[in-house]
Amino acid sequence: MRRYLVVLGFLAALWLPARANDSTAELATGGLKFVTTPDIEMRFEDLFISPRQIKVRYVFFNNSTKPVTTLVAFPMPDIVVNGPDDNVAYPTDDPENILGFHTTVDGKPVAAKLEQKVFAAGVDRTDLLRQLGIPLAPQAPATNEALDKLPPAEWGDLIKLGLADIDEYDAGSGMQKHLEARWTLKTTYYWEQTFPPQAELTIEHSYQPSVGSSVTTSLGQDWARKNGRYPDYETKYCTDRDFVSTVERATKAAKADSIAFTEQRIDYILSTGANWDGPIKDFRLVIDKGDPSNLVSFCGEGVKKIGPTQFEMRKSDFTPTGDLNVLILAKPSG
Repeated sequence: MRRYLVVLGFLAALWLPARANDSTAELATGGLKFVTTPDIEMRFEDLFISPRQIKVRYVFFNNSTKPVTTLVAFPMPDIVVNGPDDNVAYPTDDPENILGFHTTVDGKPVAAKLEQKVFAAGVDRTDLLRQLGIPLAPQAPATNEALDKLPPAEWGDLIKLGLADIDEYDAGSGMQKHLEARWTLKTTYYWEQTFPPQAELTIEHSYQPSVGSSVTTSLGQDWARKNGRYPDYETKYCTDRDFVSTVERATKAAKADSIAFTEQRIDYILSTGANWDGPIKDFRLVIDKGDPSNLVSFCGEGVKKIGPTQFEMRKSDFTPTGDLNVLILAKPSG
């Protein structure tokens, strides 16, 4: 059975800050559109997340009696830069593979294609940036260089569109004004895949996450508690009272001119895993916080500590209803 997915336009990338579940997709006007696949079930998903690497292994099964050929998409988390405090760390210098994405099918490498889109104020501005010769990855060195080369007369249009803002700082030769990216990058890897009838197929991915970071954390700060910032952490990362108390104690014990914790944030798209035939039969998640002294918090049920830095969650017949957000608080180095 060959499922022909209509290609109406190669215009947009859906979704991209570390991480995402496989989903079948179709290329349609406006970009990749994720669709339900009734013949293919996900029998197993083994997901490993750390600040240095994300690895995931899927085992699929084609329940039909004929081969099924479809488009498989792997959406990455959005890379969002709204202001000067949004710091983005890119693991590689390759503009076509900024996260070092690698995939195999039954152990053999697959050359996945890439779709990227830039949005500002909810509007697709990809074509405009390409016309100006500006790379799409916000805050990447090549992007910053391209923005610096734009004539100041063109800055106003980008600022009005919400694509950029002016930042003034001293880079070693006195105070200078620089045009800074203020957009969202959405990225999806995809390829055409044939699932053999009545057989399993193993797909594996690995890549380096784009880890959101802050030089300090709002948790433990009196101003954050008074201004209602704590509920944001509770909702997104399920930070409980014990976690917050630990951070508050460390913050109070820190010297006046020092920082108790830096903040790292990793996002992973789980919800597209619900696009297959039925639930994920066997789901395993391992979170590695990196260093034994780090603190980690994320939303999950039945989480067990399996090592000095690793935490495991297992689920049977699992249907993802939301995405995964991981908060890691690390003690500053040095």
